[in-house]
Amino acid sequence: MLTAASKGIIGCDDCGFVQRIPSTSTQLKCFRCAATMHARKTNSISRTWALVIAAYVLIIPANLMPVMATGSLFGTEKDTIFGGVIYLWTSDSEVLAMILFTASIIIPFAKLFSLSFLLISVQIRSTWKPKLRAKLYRAVEAIGRWSMIDVYVATMLTALVQFGSLMSIRAGAGAIAFATVVVLTIFAAKSFDPRLIWDAADRQKNNDHLAEK
Repeated sequence: MLTAASKGIIGCDDCGFVQRIPSTSTQLKCFRCAATMHARKTNSISRTWALVIAAYVLIIPANLMPVMATGSLFGTEKDTIFGGVIYLWTSDSEVLAMILFTASIIIPFAKLFSLSFLLISVQIRSTWKPKLRAKLYRAVEAIGRWSMIDVYVATMLTALVQFGSLMSIRAGAGAIAFATVVVLTIFAAKSFDPRLIWDAADRQKNNDHLAEK
């Protein structure tokens, strides 16, 4: 399996410019933007694990604590993410309920499980389907921002629905925890180096080549 690393080619993390590594260079600098480059992201696995574990811890209160508190003359009502899904479903808004459930519950957990799987597979130097794992990483990186839909709803309602003493809506502690989980998973996806997926394949190819000799 041909990889850029095996041909001495590296991409800049800042501008994305792909270039060949000079054999005499001790410190890699991008030819286009002069940013410092690394063959692999420094401490990628440990940093990604730290962010993923923090997200696992916060996702529990994010789903159990209220994301929105509605105050009126009749009292205060607090809604969790799952409570909002149930309310939409029982109010004959099944499509909205499914969108909220997918964006606010399925996607965050799927991202965490996917990142955990990628980290474990890299750490055990797995050679299982590197192309599929690379596509999984790209999917995780692409869908991260869509998990913020619940936070967007709470924020917009907080800003728009303010009627003095008659009614008010404010974001709850669950919204803060949920937003933190989303941000942590986005940073975790950014800190993970997908090139590590191909390193094991490179090593396996080299070992097979030496065995043939």
